[in-house]
Amino acid sequence: MDILFLAHRVPFPPDRGDKIRSFHVLRHLAARARVHLVAFADDPRDLVPPSEFRDMLGECVVVARTKPRWRAGVEALASGRPLSLAAFDDARVRGAVARIVRERAIDRVYAFSGQMAQYLPDDVPAVMDFVDADSAKFAAFAEDARGLSRWMYRREARLLGAYERAVTARVEASLFVSAEEAALVPGARAVSNGIHTTFFDPAARFVSVVGQGRMIVFTGQMDYKPNVDAVVSFARDVLPRVRATHPEVRFAIVGRAPTREVRALADEAVIVTGEVPDVRGWLAAAEVVVAPLGLARGIQNKVLEAMAMARAVVASPAAAEGIDHAGTIWVAEGSGMVDAVTTLLDEPDRARTSGQAARARVQARYAWDACLAPLDAMMGLTGPARVAA
Repeated sequence: MDILFLAHRVPFPPDRGDKIRSFHVLRHLAARARVHLVAFADDPRDLVPPSEFRDMLGECVVVARTKPRWRAGVEALASGRPLSLAAFDDARVRGAVARIVRERAIDRVYAFSGQMAQYLPDDVPAVMDFVDADSAKFAAFAEDARGLSRWMYRREARLLGAYERAVTARVEASLFVSAEEAALVPGARAVSNGIHTTFFDPAARFVSVVGQGRMIVFTGQMDYKPNVDAVVSFARDVLPRVRATHPEVRFAIVGRAPTREVRALADEAVIVTGEVPDVRGWLAAAEVVVAPLGLARGIQNKVLEAMAMARAVVASPAAAEGIDHAGTIWVAEGSGMVDAVTTLLDEPDRARTSGQAARARVQARYAWDACLAPLDAMMGLTGPARVAA
């Protein structure tokens, strides 16, 4: 079979939530069919993927996403479309899709992220992986916004909601990362995120982080608003109360592109790393990993990664939603998060036991091959994989 894979970001390197999922989906499909990729790059380093990635593919077309936000806003208002679609509307991508469908006799299309649904060919069966319900995300953003921003978020939520339903009605299957997300769009299904448990393994080889002392760690893309809000709130409201009994403990914010607001948190109690080559060293060095997200969509890779690294995890209800943690992580918010973090710092043996149970849970429940097995029937794939996926 020949499959066209459309992605709003190049699925490599798998170093952030959306790219982790898209990489593993693409690798799963490429083990069973010829996959041709058309994707955007919003980082110049992604314009020419390395051979180790390209060797999985038939064709690999990467288009730089350079449209200014103001222009996308003007186009969205003029056309009545969601801003999210206007921002990713590109004639070069349309041309590449049309050519590959024509020349390669594409049997199926897999579109990753709602922005790419606008490129689905009319006459080729397709699976649409929305990942998260973006309409619900923007509706949540609107609740905390004011003035023009609130109007824009509400408009985006309304238009994307209609768009998600319309796309679901025309494709073979619409996928979301959790049952809770899928329930928001009639007819959609859930295909869970997984975790590479041999890579995220405390026994694996990686560069350790030494000399930082006792740490509470948060990982994530640090220009993403829910992550920014989470670390600011934790540093302001939770960390001082934890340090009242554990003054030696520091809070490490690990992730690329920290905003000015995040960078301003750095002091003797807070470490802001920026981009790191490998997050595993920071996770392994953590006594507690926190995910204090007020807004979280789908299954949080950051939580699965910490669980796989056998760390004690304290997550908000929003961050834990959709994960079958079965009591292996601590779910808390507000003063409850202070109590949970303090307890784990006070009782290292209890933290260690919690981390070991968390790793066992992800090994049993979240191996990528098991999570992605339903794709084979959806994509019309039969027979064994050509290479280990």
